[in-house]
Amino acid sequence: MIQNNFGEIRVFVEVARRGGFRAAAAHLHQAPASVSEAIQRFEDRLGVRLFERSTRSVALTPIGEQFYERSLPAVTDLERALAALDEQKDQVSGTLRLSAPYSAGPFFLDDLVARFAETYPSVQIEVIFDDKKVDLVTSGIDAAIRSNTMMAPDTHAVPVGPELNMTIVASRAYLDDRGTPKHPHDVLEHDTICYAFGRGDRLAPWGFNGPDGSFVMQPKPRMVANDMRSLLNYAAQGLGLALVYKDIAKPFVEKHDLIEVLGMHLAPLPRYSINYQSKKHMPRRLRAFIDLAKAQNRLR
Repeated sequence: MIQNNFGEIRVFVEVARRGGFRAAAAHLHQAPASVSEAIQRFEDRLGVRLFERSTRSVALTPIGEQFYERSLPAVTDLERALAALDEQKDQVSGTLRLSAPYSAGPFFLDDLVARFAETYPSVQIEVIFDDKKVDLVTSGIDAAIRSNTMMAPDTHAVPVGPELNMTIVASRAYLDDRGTPKHPHDVLEHDTICYAFGRGDRLAPWGFNGPDGSFVMQPKPRMVANDMRSLLNYAAQGLGLALVYKDIAKPFVEKHDLIEVLGMHLAPLPRYSINYQSKKHMPRRLRAFIDLAKAQNRLR
């Protein structure tokens, strides 16, 4: 079976199109001798003579003429496809696919995505809210916004969003009934409402500051949910202590529906990050999104 090489076919087409080795070599940015050798190898592989050569001219043989007529459209189409691909890689276009946890949307991501959409109207945006880990190689996702505890290995990460200050909240009725915890270890004696990463067996640990540095505990939950708004609502119903973002708990605290406890002992969580697979051949739409996130970070 004849194994044709596109590089050699393209050299053949250029020699035929431009009427000689030297003109083809100039267009291909190769030495004339390299072009002549490539044609010779191609003829040897095919077992036919494609060009008649003389000291002054190069002309197609009849079989070379037939091959040129049939190969030229295919080579031209491929050249146009490559040219279009080259143009697109320099444009911010296409579809940006993001995966993010539910909490990231109202917390900061919705505003960031809206600003990106206004800045780059040619980009279609898909945001899939999901707390599970994402395989960036096989999922078709450009980037995953995740907390530090949910970062996939072998990915690059860019911090995004505000600092994640935490608070533990409970209703007045619950605290009157069960007492107010004074020390982090006291939460082990309380009903707790815990955040789950997608599944009930993947719980977010509770982080604290102590005299010997930060530490984490995992209280046994009475209730589990993967939406912090639900955690707040359950806590307001008097069902236990909930560890949530301070910013989203603020309206409940201001209305006295919830009371903050152990504030001096809480350690902030690492910021969210934009996780992506590789810096090499990164789509411009993803680079533009990362650059916008970095710029927004500098304004905080």
